[in-house]
Amino acid sequence: MRDAVDVIIEQWAREKPGFDVSPVGIVGRTARLHALLDKGIGANFARFGLAHWEYDVLASLRRAGAPYRLTVGQLMASMMISSGAMTNRIDRMAARGLLTREPDPADRRGVLVRLTEAGVTMAEQVLVPHMETERDLLSGLSAKEQQQLAALLRKALLSLEGPAPQQ
Repeated sequence: MRDAVDVIIEQWAREKPGFDVSPVGIVGRTARLHALLDKGIGANFARFGLAHWEYDVLASLRRAGAPYRLTVGQLMASMMISSGAMTNRIDRMAARGLLTREPDPADRRGVLVRLTEAGVTMAEQVLVPHMETERDLLSGLSAKEQQQLAALLRKALLSLEGPAPQQ
């Protein structure tokens, strides 16, 4: 069975015979998969009035454990975004009452971002439906295939970004 990326590869083979476009098989499929997964996940978040990035902030803080707070730097590292983008996100979510800024007792110049009660509630409400959505989106693969894919994706990520920092 052919997919849209097979068509692209076939077109290049016709137009540039002998030219190796094999990376398109992975990069093209990964990009298309990301777009389709993002669309399905985004539709689920929309039911809760959340954008994907808002869930990322909520989830990062929630999985940090009580009292559900992190430094701005820790949040930025978790989400791989710039300080300007992080400030904008914090401002918008604070305006919604989902999180607050607090002085960092360990660093007089630092700021901690903490989930409010409303933020914890929202994170809890979204978590189970989010995992169900992800499970549904991956249902075309068996459990073993999902494990294999996860292992290969981990290997690819490690080759590009290196190991995660120790917690």
